[in-house]
Amino acid sequence: MQDSQPKPSRRGFFFGAAATGAAAAAVMALPGVQVPEAAAAPPKAAPEKGGGYSLSAHVEQYYKTARV
Repeated sequence: MQDSQPKPSRRGFFFGAAATGAAAAAVMALPGVQVPEAAAAPPKAAPEKGGGYSLSAHVEQYYKTARV
């Protein structure tokens, strides 16, 4: 009894990874395509009992440095 699908190989994996990387690089190099910037809302008041997420200046700075 034969398997209908071939065994996965390292060569096929690396070929797929290279093709994915090339496609991503091509998309980034397209002229006129821009990723929309996230609109930063003004900071909200902190919850009375603490917790919650707020977009503060240091978080915005992290997002700027983490962009690829």
